[in-house]
Amino acid sequence: MSDNDLIILFQSIGLSEQRAKDTAKNKKLAPTLQTTIVEAGVNETGCDKSVGALLYTLASTITKDANSHLSYIARAIIDKRLKSADQIAAAIKYVENAGDELVDTEFDNACGVGIVITPEQITSAISTFLESKKDLLVKDRYKLLGSLLAQARQTPELRWVNGADVKEELEKQVVALIGPKDERDMPKKNKDTKNDQKKAEINAMKVSGFGSNKSNQNSIPNMFLEGELAKLHKPGGNKQIKPELMEQHLKETGGKVLTRFPPEPNGFLHIGHAKAINVNFGYAKAHNGLCYLRYDDTNPEAEEEHYFTSIKEAVEWLGFSPWKISYSSDYFDKLYELAIELIKRDKAYACSCTPEEMHEMRGGDDGGERKECAHRNRPIEESLIEFKRMKEGRYKEGEVIIRMKMDMQSGNPQFWDLVAYRVLYTPHHRTGDKWCIYPTYDYTHCLCDSFENITHSLCTLEFRMSRESYYWLCDALEVYKPVQFEYNRLNINNTIMSKRKIAKLVNEGYVKGWDDPRLYTLPALRRRGVPPEAINGFVQDLGVTTSNSTIQVTRFDKYVRDYLDFHVPRLMVIVDPIKVVIENLPDDYLEELTVPFKPKDPSMDDHVVPFSKIVYIDKSDFREQHSPDYFRLAVGKTVGLLYVKHCITCTDVKKDSEGNIEYLICRYENGPDIKKSKTYIQWVSESTKHQSPIRLNEIRIYNNFFMSENPSAHPEGFLKDINPNSLEIATNSLIEIGLHRIISKVFEKSEKKEFEAVRFQAIRVGYFCIDKDSFIDEKNETKNKLILNKI
Repeated sequence: MSDNDLIILFQSIGLSEQRAKDTAKNKKLAPTLQTTIVEAGVNETGCDKSVGALLYTLASTITKDANSHLSYIARAIIDKRLKSADQIAAAIKYVENAGDELVDTEFDNACGVGIVITPEQITSAISTFLESKKDLLVKDRYKLLGSLLAQARQTPELRWVNGADVKEELEKQVVALIGPKDERDMPKKNKDTKNDQKKAEINAMKVSGFGSNKSNQNSIPNMFLEGELAKLHKPGGNKQIKPELMEQHLKETGGKVLTRFPPEPNGFLHIGHAKAINVNFGYAKAHNGLCYLRYDDTNPEAEEEHYFTSIKEAVEWLGFSPWKISYSSDYFDKLYELAIELIKRDKAYACSCTPEEMHEMRGGDDGGERKECAHRNRPIEESLIEFKRMKEGRYKEGEVIIRMKMDMQSGNPQFWDLVAYRVLYTPHHRTGDKWCIYPTYDYTHCLCDSFENITHSLCTLEFRMSRESYYWLCDALEVYKPVQFEYNRLNINNTIMSKRKIAKLVNEGYVKGWDDPRLYTLPALRRRGVPPEAINGFVQDLGVTTSNSTIQVTRFDKYVRDYLDFHVPRLMVIVDPIKVVIENLPDDYLEELTVPFKPKDPSMDDHVVPFSKIVYIDKSDFREQHSPDYFRLAVGKTVGLLYVKHCITCTDVKKDSEGNIEYLICRYENGPDIKKSKTYIQWVSESTKHQSPIRLNEIRIYNNFFMSENPSAHPEGFLKDINPNSLEIATNSLIEIGLHRIISKVFEKSEKKEFEAVRFQAIRVGYFCIDKDSFIDEKNETKNKLILNKI
């Protein structure tokens, strides 16, 4: 069937035009959905959208072990026996273990077919459930509601109940138990209370128990209690080719959830990896399980030691602690022995085809007929001898490889006799020159998951088609088989996250390293001052789905701003200073003002700043010509200085011979005719005693590095989309002395000076942190070199 015919067919069951087109392009899903529609008997008549959605769910979730009963399940949907996604999941699980003959009554019992739960039974089940949660409910009230709903849906008595009915009854009983919402639950109209409410929400980004050693069920983010991740199997729920494999697995793990974050150490992690880190470490934490950090170090040509170090630092910076750190190279001996076993089972063979020949055998550029390799059916002993010669270094790179004997006629390209081993004469950073053959990702990944007893192999959607080969290899070797689940990766516009492209930017000097703050690598975001809690909160707020999307960078920026707004102190910063001489104050005038680090938040503390005859304001706060729509300082106009008792009025402007302003002359309005002003501007003052102001070497202001939302779509390549004004540098800027207090407070909390953790809001300018290029001495003073990054 042509793609156009498939699109028409898929639309006939209620898919939108775009979704039908996307599905037709999916070489794995399209034929399965087509078969499902035919088996359901609606390929000519079509069906209701609700029924079509269930058929789509069946086609996209059916497993290899259940595929022989696809027709039976499809008919059960058409006959209205199966009416929900939960029932379809139960049906798939049942037929996987049922053998060739299905018993209708057993199927119906396993899938909740015909089960009718009365309103009285729902009421009773929820009442019993809430009684067990009563103490927590009284304490945390309505903020616990989402978590309670997710947990209630998991109780056996409510398994087949409509979710809306559970929600309605739960909310009704919660009101009966603790009363309706009151001032403890609702934000007040009062501005301060609104701010307090929002501050509490932003504080929740820290997610106690995620990035800390606390384990509080109430703190589990919704992404683990609702949606796709909430549907995942419990340990022991994944069928094995031999029952004893699961028995041994449960014996070794005690039934714990085990996950892993498996980065390839060939570059620095980016914000997309922050999602993978949160999903893998967070899912394990949510279920009182454990998570490995496993380096996928099977390609010594691309791996460098500083990548390993950076990855570990990034994981820990986000607040997660690996249960164990492991390496794929830990298992090289075991992987080699299993490769021999795979050949002995006639499931792998030695191949001498060139990459070009392999490409043609797989259909070539035109996707033509696929052919099996001439070496595919060579004698087992011959392949074993070739493999041994590869290990002994008797072949050049690419001369001989080991391929898995899969299915060249499968509709899934990830089943076309994938490469398992290749020759590489590059020393490995951990094993040195012990090996000249290295396993591939496709061979290594699932087996390492098996060795480590991983219960949930969580990965992004680009690995969806690899699931079949993942399961095939575990079963071919008869080893424990984890479950792979794919979720949407985090894509953000106005940037690139390809390691290859970022490396090009770094190597060709477009940026100043992998941690250049204009990039979206985790080291770059850290250097720019983005708090890890904001990144975690952003990721957890987005949640997990099974369809890809791209997030606007402005949404991420807003999340960061909201977090900073409630967590950082405020200082007065003069980016482009202009000198002000207050003519009616004596030369030795000095007043010490106590200034809060954050008005209306006494927990932020306060500090002292000097006020003297000479102050500096920003040039953006002054105009020579006054106009009715301008409310800051101008000649003849009065304006207030933040925290200063009286206003100032500009009386004159002094210029040099070229007409540039040298300084302003102002009058302090402290006389009998005191003037008032509704407008206040920031300032810093000169004081030798206080070593004020602090002079900044640079303020680095970062704009989008690319001009368009999708740099890769530029017809001349992504390098042509670079914004020439992505970095602006201001020199000779000034900042008030309160910065010293902030630096001391931050550095006292850790042994290592983390410059990027010194964050503050420059009033009316933006949020800043100190860049690592700065120099701060042992007394935490900034006499030598101080550079700020605009967050």
